[in-house]
Parts: sequence; structure tokens; C-alpha cells
Amino acid sequence: MPFLPSLLLILLTVSTPSWCQSSDTSSPKASNGTPFPWEKMRLPEHITPVHYDLLIHANLTTLTFEGTTEIEITASQPTSTIILHSHLLQISKATLKKRVGERLSAEPLRVLEYPPHEQIALLAPEPLAVGLLYTVVIDYSGNLSEHLNGFYKSTYRTKEGEVRVLASTHFEPTAARMAFPCFDEPAFKANFSVKIRREPRHLAISNMPLVKSVAIAEGLLEDHFDVTVKMSTYLVAFIISDFKSIFKMTKSGVKVSIYAAPDKIHQADYALDTAVTLLEFYEDYFSIPYPLPKQDLAAIPDFESGAMENWGLTTYRESILLFDPETSSASDKLSITMTVSHELAHQWFGNLVTMEWWNDLWLNEGFAKFMEFVSVSVTHPELKVEDYFFGKCFNVMEVDALNSSHPVSTPVVKPAQIREMFDEVSYEKGACILNMLRDYISADAFKSGIVQYLQKYSYKNTRNEDLWNSMASICPTDGSERTDGFCSRGPHSSSTSHWRQEGLDVKTMMNTWTLQKGFPLITVTVRGRNVHMRQEHYTKGPEDAAETGYLWHVPLTFITSESNSVQRFLLKTKTDVLILPEEVEWIKFNVGMNGYYIVHYEDDGWDSLTGLLKGAHTTISSNDRASLINNAFQLVSNGKLSIEKALDLALYLRRETEIMPVFQGLNELIPMYKLMEKRDMKEVENQFKAFLIRLLRDLIDKQTWTDEGSVSQRMLRTELLLLACVRKYQPCVQRAEAYFREWKEADGNLSLPSDVTLAVFAVGVQNTEGWDFLYRKYQSSLSTSEKNKIEFALSISQDKNKLQWLLDESFKGDVIKIQEFPYILGAVGRNPVGYPLAWQFLRENWDKLIEKFELGSTSLTHMVIRTTSQFSTRARLEEVKEFFGSLKEKGSQLRCVQQTIETIGENIRWMDKNFEKIRVWLQSQELELL
Repeated sequence: MPFLPSLLLILLTVSTPSWCQSSDTSSPKASNGTPFPWEKMRLPEHITPVHYDLLIHANLTTLTFEGTTEIEITASQPTSTIILHSHLLQISKATLKKRVGERLSAEPLRVLEYPPHEQIALLAPEPLAVGLLYTVVIDYSGNLSEHLNGFYKSTYRTKEGEVRVLASTHFEPTAARMAFPCFDEPAFKANFSVKIRREPRHLAISNMPLVKSVAIAEGLLEDHFDVTVKMSTYLVAFIISDFKSIFKMTKSGVKVSIYAAPDKIHQADYALDTAVTLLEFYEDYFSIPYPLPKQDLAAIPDFESGAMENWGLTTYRESILLFDPETSSASDKLSITMTVSHELAHQWFGNLVTMEWWNDLWLNEGFAKFMEFVSVSVTHPELKVEDYFFGKCFNVMEVDALNSSHPVSTPVVKPAQIREMFDEVSYEKGACILNMLRDYISADAFKSGIVQYLQKYSYKNTRNEDLWNSMASICPTDGSERTDGFCSRGPHSSSTSHWRQEGLDVKTMMNTWTLQKGFPLITVTVRGRNVHMRQEHYTKGPEDAAETGYLWHVPLTFITSESNSVQRFLLKTKTDVLILPEEVEWIKFNVGMNGYYIVHYEDDGWDSLTGLLKGAHTTISSNDRASLINNAFQLVSNGKLSIEKALDLALYLRRETEIMPVFQGLNELIPMYKLMEKRDMKEVENQFKAFLIRLLRDLIDKQTWTDEGSVSQRMLRTELLLLACVRKYQPCVQRAEAYFREWKEADGNLSLPSDVTLAVFAVGVQNTEGWDFLYRKYQSSLSTSEKNKIEFALSISQDKNKLQWLLDESFKGDVIKIQEFPYILGAVGRNPVGYPLAWQFLRENWDKLIEKFELGSTSLTHMVIRTTSQFSTRARLEEVKEFFGSLKEKGSQLRCVQQTIETIGENIRWMDKNFEKIRVWLQSQELELL
């Protein structure tokens, strides 16, 4: 499942499931008051499911469903109690069948329910014998979920305005139990045979192809799907709808289909071609054929997260699968390509080989996130995805620098804790450390290691160490030989061409990155030819913050003024020294930002690099320039560098034209005035906003109002014109006003250049007539891309009444779907006029919010962070602490709450320390930049 935080100001994504009380209840009582025979949250391991027969009959009129689940099980020790999961299902009957000779016997099972753990106990009259095959048969019923998890209701409107209902599933991580009783933990892999009963006007699809349809009664068909491969419960999927589809075959004969609402199937061509290309790439890259005969991709009208990797039936938000050439922008194309790539990578990483438990979720998500870049850089070179990878690393470092961060691999038990694992650390940090490892052992060795891992553990479950052991058995392609688990250098291997070390112990090295939170700060001091290096745990906050004593094995890389050939050095100790062949004017560590660490250059190191950027910035790569911008401002936060020096470095952006350094500059500078907006600092805030536009004015003026250029150029255009228009840069505003007038006069049927639409809408929305017209257009639009842009524009209105109405209306989930609410609340929370409304809405509606979006879900995290994390006053900090503290088990313990409290405290400290310095610095720049 992809987790997709936005590039800069813009939209999109989330994840799901259910909250329970702690597992330390001394003697749990079943719902009927009798003792429940199991007290742990995790299921016992002595019952193993082998095969499920699922029969589901949903009624899309009454919004209910009935089911029968038959589970073949074996016992590894005698027991008369079978514990499994069931949540919000009404169980009417449970039976145990076993074969005795030629005779099949059936005995009733007593059912006990324990809702706090979402478990049921089936009590047999006598103990199950070890090694025999038994079948548990459970008849049950339930309501289609009103939320976006489990087996849930979705709707869409046809062009004619008719509302149509469908039923779809989303089970990850803990919601398969809401559709059928099951052993709902990833390690309980089994085969599944699915049968769906439906009306003839509907179509059913599931993980596997349809084998046959049988008429059960007048107006009722039963679809039988082929038996699945061995897989985890969270990957089971079925959809009952009236969708239409298109398909193509891959070279190896896999049928790839896109399913979507009939009025939108014409927007499926791009995703279909992309899916075929990527599936073929992965089969080749992993050297393992895709094991199913088909791969369906379905666009679901109501969908909480970005997408879901159900084996053979991946599901997506419409906006992340459907591409409308008329209204979709360059960034839409990029996000569709990356998301399809992510879900198809999961067919191997996650589906074929699955983490044993959710503590190692990153083995699924970090890999899928990383493989997005590996695959798309080959299949779609024109997208230049490598340009965006390092932005992901900078983003997650913001979170990972907090004390409330967590190691990549972290113990979790409760469903809410599991849901919290679907965060930047599991996805982005996981991907960033994998990229660092690939750079460290070479792309070929990395590929050999993961292919070996996938082959060895196919249809099995793994832990962190299984991956490192597979990697450790592969030596880099530089003449190394393998001895005792290490790759040792051969006598002729060069110490400068690869890593300077005696042995390469992947497991020990990578444990320092997955079992410790945070990342290292490397301080570099140059003394003549000697380069002194020191590592410490980077934390925001004052320099005297407590030292954690963490040490990492850091694969350092550097270039110098005298040589652009990359030098490598593995730093395993707190300090070390390396000797250069000659003295240098400057040295730049972390070449290309391949390492997950930041660097401080002591003495005049930063001055030399600032001089380089001002004089000849293209001497180093755009990624290196972006990383210098990022590192400089990170070092302001912990007092190693003054704000004046960081701002001086950023001045070179006047000459920058590449997307990553410009985006990184905006990512560092925009939050500064966002903090000022939360205090009464209008004069300096306005000066800073004006400075930012002057800094980038030349680049803004060069932007054409077209869809021309590379994807990077087009995405840069979208962001710069949006920024300029929102900041009321008049040449931009006037152009946008003219476009909006034309578009409105044509009743919204004029085709605007899609890359500038956001800027045009952002200006048009600022008067009542424009706002009302956009909302009317929203209601009739069939393009999810256009709707996303309108949503964003509506939420940056400066009219408080309109913003309040938008919050109320989108929370109803009628015209604006409830899946959009987290983004609308977040955007209003970033709006200088709207943020008090968003914060008030969050507090007043908390109980309803956790009903709709569940504790620990990415949606809830997004809402908490986006409404509060830019507060910068002590009064607001006290409000936040008081509110979340009062929630007790309804949210006070959430990680996002700890993160936002820590972030607000840091914002206050940062502003107190740097605001006056910024004011003085801006005055000194006034004349210089005119």
C-alpha cells in the first residue's frame, strides 16, 4: 500500500483498520459473561489454516451480506479451543467436520466472542488430534461497512446523476476479519477459494480468474473463482460492481485489466500500458515469473489510502489510476506511474514474500517504495524519477529527527499501533536506507541479494535478519571473496575504487539503520590534507540535548575541488581521520545524497561551499545542491549553523533552474513564514514573502503558461506559478485572472493547460462568484484530477465563512466524498485565515473522526499534523497538550500527537532564537535584491 505525502503544497493519500483495549486484561470475559479462553492479542500458533472456502452474498440494496467460511485447519498440539478473528460479524452457526475413514462427521462448535481483541473462540466437544485435517464451517452475516475498510459500500454518480452502489474490500492491515472469520495475521498463509453470489446486472472480480458462473435461483448467480496461491488474509479481495474493463496481455501471457466506472473507463489507457510495461520489467528484474494468470487494477470511487496490493486485484483511488489527457497534469502522470509501480512491486515484495509480523512492515513498504524508483527510471526514463527520490529522504528526516520517531523495525501489537506503522519511517526511510545499501554494495550485488531473498522465501514469511543474511551472501563485483559471512577484499582489489575496509558485514551495518531511530550528523573538519570526521545522533533542539550514544556504520562518500571522482569511506566509530592526496578548497560529503545522514562542515567549510554555489553552482550535481540547502537549514535547528549563513547560502537560488534545489529551497523557506503567520508578525512575514518572490522572480518570469517541456520542467512550472499567484505576484495574478475569466465564460468547457490549472483556480476562487462556480463545476466533473485541483483551490479561499462551509460539507461525505476530508482539513489547516477553523473542527468532531478514520490510521495522522504542527506560540502548545491529554485512550497515546507536541515546542524555540535575526537579515537584503 503506498503512502504518498505530497511534493510541496499539493494533494493525496492514506491507510486503514480498528482500535482495541490493551491485552493485559487478567481474565478476559466473553460477550456473554463467561471466561474467554485466550488473553493475548496475538493468536496461538498451534492451529494452522491450510485452505479457506469463502462464500459471500452481498445485497447492494439492503447493504448487508451473508457468508459461509470453511477453513481447513491442522493442530500441532491437542486442543479443544480454536481462536481466530472476527469483527462486527453476527455468527449464526459453527461446525467442526472431520473425516473418519470413509465417514464425514460434523459436530457443533460453541462460539464465544471477545470484541476487545476482535477474537472468537470455537469450543470443540473433544480435543483436536495432532496432524489430522479438520474443517471449521462458520455461517455468519454482517453489514457492509460505512467506513473505507473491511467489506464496504462505495457509490458513484453517472453522467446523468444516478447514484450507483458497489461493494469493495480493503483488508490491510487487520480488516479481513470484518468480511469473514479468519486467522488474520500475515504469517497464517493459506490458499483461498472464493465464491460470490450476485445479481446478473453486476460483475464480480476477485484475486483469481473466474472459473464458472452457476445460476442459483431466478436473478441470482454464483461466481466461482480459481483457487489462489498461498497468501496472507490481508491480500484477499473481491468487488461487486457494474464496472467496465479494458485489457492487454504481457509478453509472458498475463492478462492485465483495468476496471472503472463506465463513464470513466476511457481514462484507463495510460494506467493499462504502464501496468503491462512494469509487470514485464519486474518479471525480468526479479527473475521470478508473476505467479498468477491475471492482474486486475480497479479504480474505486471511495478509497481511503492511495492504493492496495491485493494479489491479482490491486485497488486504487480513481485519481491515482485514471489519467484524463484533458485535465491531468505532469504530476498526476508521475503519481499514477509511481503508484502502479509500487503496487506491482508488492506482488513480489509483500505478497510472494511477506513480513512475519507488522513490526517489519518496512520489508514490504520500504522495498515497494524503493522499487518505484528502480523500475520507473528504466521503464519511463522521460519521467526522471531519480530527481524526486531524495526529496523523500529529506521529508522523512524531518520526522526521524524527533525524539518521538521510531526505529524502522519496531514492536507493535494492537491494531492502532499496527496502523501507525504505515508512516514515513516504514516507507520513505525504508527506501532511503535500501538505496544507501545499493550504493554501498553496488547495484548488481544488491539485485543478486534481493533475487536470492525472494527465491529462498517465496510463499513464506520473513524477518529483518533474513533480508540481511541474503544480502551478506552476495559480494560486490570488485574481486571480493566470501569468508565467514564477510566479503573480504582480494589481493588486487583497489581501496579507493570501492569501500575502504577489510570486511563487509551487511547485517551488522544495516542493523544500525533499522534497529535505532534517527540518523547521524557527520561533522567534518579539514586540517590541511587531514579530514577529521565525527558522528553523533542528529536531534533538533539545543546543542546540550542529551546524547543517545547511538553509533551507525556510515558509508561516507565525498568529492573535492580537486577531484570529482567519488571517494568512499566506511565510518564505524565515533571519530576517524582520512588523508587526502592534496589540499583542497572545498569538500562535499554524501555525494548525490545517496546516504541517509547530514553533514556539518566546521570552520570555513560552509563558507567555501556557499562561495562555490554563488560562483559556479553547476560544478556539483543538482542533488548535491539540494542536499546542501537541506543540511544547512537542519543545522540551524540544532544550533550548529547560524540562520544568516543558511539564508546566505540560499541566495544562490536566484540562478538555480533545476527542480530539486528549487523545491528544497521552498521546503525550507515557506515553513518560516508559515510559523510567522501563527504569530502576530505581519510586517516581517510580508517582507519574507516578498523576499521569496524576488529570489525566484527570474525563474517565475521564465515560465510559459503551457504544458510544454519535460515532466520536471512542467512540475516546476506548476509549483512556481501556484506560489507566485498565491503570493499575489501581479504578473502571475493578472494572467491567471484572464485564463479564469475565459474558462468561466466557456462554462468550464475550455481546455486549460493542465500544469497551470492550479494557479488559475487559486486566483479565481478568491471572489464569491469564482468560488461558487468552481464548486458547481466540482459537482459535475468526471475528472478526479480536476476535482482534486478544485478541492485545493476551495480550501485556500480567504473567506472564513466559505472555509467553514467547506469543512462541514466535506465531512458529510455526500457531494465531496469522505475520503477527501483529511486533505481538505489539512489544506484549511495550512491556510493563514483557516487554521483556527480547522483546529476547532478537529477538536469538536474528534469522536466522529475516530469513528470514520480510526485511531492510528494515516488519515487521522495527516489531520492531526496538518492542523497543528505549524503552531508557534506557547498558548497554542498548551491548547494542543490539554486537548489531546484529555482524550485518554481515544488518542492521547498516538505517535502523531507526540510528534506534533514536540514539533510545536521546537517551532517556539526556533522562532524565539531566530526571528529577530531574520528581521535584521531581511533589512540587509532589501537593497541588494532590488
